[in-house]
Amino acid sequence: MQKNIFLTKILAITGTVLIWIPILLPIAFSVSRLISGRRFVFDFLMPAELFPAILIGAGLLVWVAFRTRSHRKLVFWSLGIAVASLVAGQLLAVVTGLASGEREATGIWWFLVTASIAIYNLAVIALGIAGIALFLKQYFPDKST
Repeated sequence: MQKNIFLTKILAITGTVLIWIPILLPIAFSVSRLISGRRFVFDFLMPAELFPAILIGAGLLVWVAFRTRSHRKLVFWSLGIAVASLVAGQLLAVVTGLASGEREATGIWWFLVTASIAIYNLAVIALGIAGIALFLKQYFPDKST
């Protein structure tokens, strides 16, 4: 039994770290660039570019959610929304010509693609919060929900 608890803790930690790295890297790079004396630039597309890391982390969190029977709805809903909004935004960008540069990045199509990426980023943050909740559930089982 002790081996299973240790494995679950490792899965929760690893999954949570893999989720938060693509969220925190653009913030760190932006602050670094600002401190170095240049202007503030934030790459909101980086979490979408690092989707493979997020997908691996989400897979680990799904595994932990099944093992612990905890926070399953938050993990599944946030993962589903993240994947759906990323796929929808990418398909919309390709279909409208925004991805190839055929269409200028303005107007309603640009807004919809950008909004889908924003929804994706928020869903990934929710997944990261679910990872923290699963982590806390492992280390403090009587104090977290």
